[in-house]
Amino acid sequence: MIIEALIAFTFVAALAVLVAPDEYAGRLAFVLSLPPVAGALWMWSQFDASGNALMDGTIAFETDIVWFTLGGLDLHWFVGVDGISLPLVVLTTILSSLAIVSAWTPISERQSQFYGLMLFMEANLLGVFTALDFFVWFVFWEAVLVPMYFLVGVWGGPRRKYAAIKFFVYTNIASLVMFIGFIALVFGLGDSIGSLRLPEVAMALRAGELGSLFGIQAPTLAAAAFVAMFVGFAVKVPVAPLHTWLPDAHVEAPTPVSVMLAGVLLKMGTYALLRFNFTMLPEVAVDLAVPIAILAVVSVIYGALLALAQEDLKRIVAYSSVSSMGYVILGLIAYTTYGVGGATFQMVAHGLISGLMFMTVGVVYNTTHTRMVGDMSGIADRMPVTAGIFVAGAFAYMGLPLMAGFAGEFFIFKGSFESTTFSGMPLFTAAAMFGIVIVAGYLLFAMQRTLFGPFRFDGEYTITEAPVHDVAPLAVLLALIIVLGVAPDLFFGMIQDAVNPILGGVS
Repeated sequence: MIIEALIAFTFVAALAVLVAPDEYAGRLAFVLSLPPVAGALWMWSQFDASGNALMDGTIAFETDIVWFTLGGLDLHWFVGVDGISLPLVVLTTILSSLAIVSAWTPISERQSQFYGLMLFMEANLLGVFTALDFFVWFVFWEAVLVPMYFLVGVWGGPRRKYAAIKFFVYTNIASLVMFIGFIALVFGLGDSIGSLRLPEVAMALRAGELGSLFGIQAPTLAAAAFVAMFVGFAVKVPVAPLHTWLPDAHVEAPTPVSVMLAGVLLKMGTYALLRFNFTMLPEVAVDLAVPIAILAVVSVIYGALLALAQEDLKRIVAYSSVSSMGYVILGLIAYTTYGVGGATFQMVAHGLISGLMFMTVGVVYNTTHTRMVGDMSGIADRMPVTAGIFVAGAFAYMGLPLMAGFAGEFFIFKGSFESTTFSGMPLFTAAAMFGIVIVAGYLLFAMQRTLFGPFRFDGEYTITEAPVHDVAPLAVLLALIIVLGVAPDLFFGMIQDAVNPILGGVS
């Protein structure tokens, strides 16, 4: 019952913070966010499951209770983790705690509501990564939108209402498209399933139990459902050209919300793609491998080029996320142990690195009150610790060896070059690797203009080193990035074990 305890505790903590006085809300939220971190790390230390949760593997910390029956299908409270979901649970709890600390400086109004919504979002994210019944999973999936909408719309920048509405409309419509695709599969399976438990649905689909629906034959139905789910999840990733909501949301959102959005919420999309599309319908994925690989490469190159053209540091990091998620899609479609395993590892690595980059930009903004590259230069002399961490985070983004980003990208490239899903996969991989050059270009350009050279600042504020409570989360994230880069098997072993069953029978 550890998973239920984590989710319930976080919900209760959110309610407690909501009614707390503003002057205590930030500290209270941080203290209450620590038990979920401890619980997630305990789960990691005790993890002994094997295989994939959807492919008849053992499920760690499992609870499966029939909830009620709807339309002849049993709906279960069914939660548990395997080697794919547990790393994301650990990432969620750690990043939530650090994001709360990073909010102490910039958030000065309605603090109890802000921190309460942050914890409420964390509880729902834990549900997304642990739920193994579609109904329960979908409730958590949709509930994440509510706190994010208010966090952007209330505490965001000048165009916060536009950004919040755009985010909500894009992701809500995408959820509807995805829901239609999945339910079509459920109806097509008919009596071959008796519940919405994801393992039961996955095994029935892979066993060829899908029938026709409204005259649509099984192969066509599977392909249509795959496309509907892919589009629904691709908006959340986001994949170009469905990414346009992301820069607006990042630029207008307060820094702690950007940290959670890039670090965890985007991983909801890639996690769901792996769980639903690439696990349940591998044959369709292989049939559509070429267009999916094209989308992946376009996202990598186009996102990097857009980042190269930006002057706002937040927009630079935002478009970097589009590029990095393209690598994850490329790894998934490779259908190799290192490809799919590397994509899963990259979700965690990118969560840490993007969180660090957004936090660093936030610390710079707290001091200078600007994010524009042309407004400042040479600030490394005035903020040496922050600048040093900024440089280290940028090199992690570029894939510096012994950092988590290098391990994730190396696994993906190795798996993609070995892929046989279609003959041109090595060429697509080589094209995607060129994105690293563009990433290095815009990050080095931004650092050279803002951090180094003669000091210049077009503003009225005194630039000094950030307070300890702003710098401490940066140091923790940087340490985690290095630890995971030096010892990737802290997670990669369990990831490989959960990925291998997905590859069985995929030609």
